[in-house]
Amino acid sequence: MSSSRNGLYRAPNSRVASATRKIHSSSTRPSAVEQSALAAASSVSPLPTEIPGSSHPMAKSAPLCVLPLSTVLRTLATTSISSSPILLPPSLAIMNVLAHSNRAVLNPDKNPLLHWFLKKTFYAQFCAGENAAEVRHTIDGLKKIGFTGVILGYAREIVLSETQTRSLSACDAGPIAEECMRNEIGPWAAGTLETVRLARPGDFVALKFSGAGRQALYALKNRLPPPKQLRAAIDEICKVAAERDVPLLFDAEQTAVQAGIDDWTLEYQRKHNKTPGHAIIYGTYQAYLKITPSTLGAHLTAAAKEGFTLGVKLVRGAYLGADPRHIIHDTKADTDAAYNGIAASLICRQWGSVLEAPEKGLPFPRVSILLGSHNLESVRRARAIRDSTESDRSTELAIAQLQGMADEVSCELVHAAKQKEGFVTEKGDIPKAYKYIVWGTTGECMKYLLRRAHENKDAVGRTKSGRDAMWNEVKRRMRSSFGLAA
Repeated sequence: MSSSRNGLYRAPNSRVASATRKIHSSSTRPSAVEQSALAAASSVSPLPTEIPGSSHPMAKSAPLCVLPLSTVLRTLATTSISSSPILLPPSLAIMNVLAHSNRAVLNPDKNPLLHWFLKKTFYAQFCAGENAAEVRHTIDGLKKIGFTGVILGYAREIVLSETQTRSLSACDAGPIAEECMRNEIGPWAAGTLETVRLARPGDFVALKFSGAGRQALYALKNRLPPPKQLRAAIDEICKVAAERDVPLLFDAEQTAVQAGIDDWTLEYQRKHNKTPGHAIIYGTYQAYLKITPSTLGAHLTAAAKEGFTLGVKLVRGAYLGADPRHIIHDTKADTDAAYNGIAASLICRQWGSVLEAPEKGLPFPRVSILLGSHNLESVRRARAIRDSTESDRSTELAIAQLQGMADEVSCELVHAAKQKEGFVTEKGDIPKAYKYIVWGTTGECMKYLLRRAHENKDAVGRTKSGRDAMWNEVKRRMRSSFGLAA
């Protein structure tokens, strides 16, 4: 759930080299928990061939075998386009026009032919459905494959330009407030409530405040409390989520509004995360921002002192095109070091040299963790740390990737869980694998689909890896169908 521009970041030469890299990019000596993480990462294998403590050997690794053939072929097609220097630029240009045009002929919700094409291709790859029946069918399909659950989001969102951000003004009174409630807050609240009701226990719901429109954006930009009508909507959403035990992930957004989002997140965490070790409200922390360890440290301090569980969704970051460059780590290696160091501290509930204790002697609070990552090395590190003696096994931990992306990472988690089923092991619990997926009409999902296309462009190396993994899976199935060794 992150993006990285090739011009800004350099990919590591190899997993072995990366595993021996220092956790932090400075000369600070890694802490005990981070040294343990390095040792675990250097020894972890993609999938064991034998379960410790068991005489049952495991099948040869073929994680993508859990995917339907239609999904494999569609992913092969989309990643081939996304990794092609010839096909990708015109595809992005077309999607950009569709996402921002006001012309009916270019609106997938009003043009039946355009709707049919997109629904069968890019929409099917990344989105859950346009109505409750389609969404439930998609979720059931993912759980049948072996995913623990889904992170379900409502596709409605707004990404502001610099000019729009500067010109935001209060609109919480008079006729404009009525218009905002009717056309912005009301539809967002209704769609988000429907999303919570579509989710089932064990699922998550992603909530993006920018979808609520101008009132939300103005309040967030100026670090104000939610306006009255918006607060009522958020309270209702949180109430229903708590009753259904469906955790809410408050998504990170552009830096212009992120401090306000952090304020709202802490307010609702204090109110709803009173069960020790189980969060209903999660905040999102982007590791590519240099300030993230400090921000997260302050939030952990509040949780430790006030006795609530901090819900943490950790991602690398998805707003490289919108956030100021100077607030982002200089290299991908620095972002990787920050992500892995923070993840290690959270899983072990120990302060480290990346996530330092803000105050001497401050105990580490209870946390619930969701790691969003398309980076195979980071996912394997997390699994290894979870299985180590340093891990706090009582901490809730889930690992997620975006639907339609990084299936080679997701399916390794699913495959590991399937291999462990029925066996008692001395190592940690079965990995909890999730897919982040949005729903809404094809037109509502266009901005989301455009961001996914740009993300694939920015991470072309990872996209090529996904394409090659799918092609190898196609060849494996062809050989298997002819009775040849897979």
